[in-house]
Amino acid sequence: MKTQQSAAGFDRHPARTDGHGNPGSTMRAATYRRFGPPDVVRVEEVPKPAPRPDEVLIRVHASTLSAADHRARSRTVPAGLKTLTALGLGIFRPRHRVLGMDVAGVVEAIGPDVDRFGVGDEVIAMLGAKVGGHAEYVTVAQDAAITAKPRAMGFEEAVTLVFGGLTARGFLARADVKPGDTVLINGASGAVGTAAVQLAKNLGAHVTAVCSSGNRELVTALGADRVIDYTMEDFAAGDRTYEVILDCVGNAPFSRVSSRLNPGGKLLLVVADLRGILQASGNSRRSGKLVTAGNLKLRYTAEDLASLVRFAEAGRYRAVVDRAYALPDIAEAHRYVDAGRKRGNVVIQFSGE
Repeated sequence: MKTQQSAAGFDRHPARTDGHGNPGSTMRAATYRRFGPPDVVRVEEVPKPAPRPDEVLIRVHASTLSAADHRARSRTVPAGLKTLTALGLGIFRPRHRVLGMDVAGVVEAIGPDVDRFGVGDEVIAMLGAKVGGHAEYVTVAQDAAITAKPRAMGFEEAVTLVFGGLTARGFLARADVKPGDTVLINGASGAVGTAAVQLAKNLGAHVTAVCSSGNRELVTALGADRVIDYTMEDFAAGDRTYEVILDCVGNAPFSRVSSRLNPGGKLLLVVADLRGILQASGNSRRSGKLVTAGNLKLRYTAEDLASLVRFAEAGRYRAVVDRAYALPDIAEAHRYVDAGRKRGNVVIQFSGE
């Protein structure tokens, strides 16, 4: 793991007070006010949120910068989805100015109706489309996808369970993977891919990982039984077939890989263009093979997240952190993610561990 820190370290900005030693009403956040390249993201002071009656206020220690954040910032989306995503992201300017779909941190305050968490609890949470994780504080409803952090993991490691882990878990659940099933994971070295390799292996599957040769050792260590180097071999060619194909890249439409699926097999398209999404149900009916595309129908719960925590605490889920960046260097983190070569997760740190 490589860690990127600003020259002044993590304590560049001392805690702000109101002049009486009490916490101030603002916080630092990475904001973007227009769509575009990494430099549109800047750290600035914004109002600090206050928890509603059923919410907890989390002081964020870590968040990830995912491919989803890259797509939201740059408006680089699969073919045919630009208009649809604009309705959610904003047509002319960002609807939500702070990105970040997940957080790991400490509960700093709770609303009067909160009974599941207390001040000082170490937690991880999935924010989803609400985003806001790239800030020093965020509020989360107590009945949302929030749970206790794995005890043996630091915040930087624990946050990697959330976006990648929940996405992989949600898609694999659609396939009802059973022991002995053959599962191919295309894009096995990314945040979702590294999670999927581990989760499929925990379900007893025989896992084939598709990635570059430079990531062979990583995915093998995570549990892959077989590795295909996509620069040398087309995984959609040949005669090998699978019960499940999970595509985290966006280059495995049904028309390309249907012959690689066993009768009754499942194609899980984490990344898909509009055509792939619209044709999914029809391809399922005609072929007798399940085709599911996109994650709009995924609903994350606290129990989903807690199940990942149990895997981690049992030593059956490993955090994969490529690089960690201090908040002031978040534009550089965006540039790294834009390059499309990250291994596992890129983490944004809000304090040193």
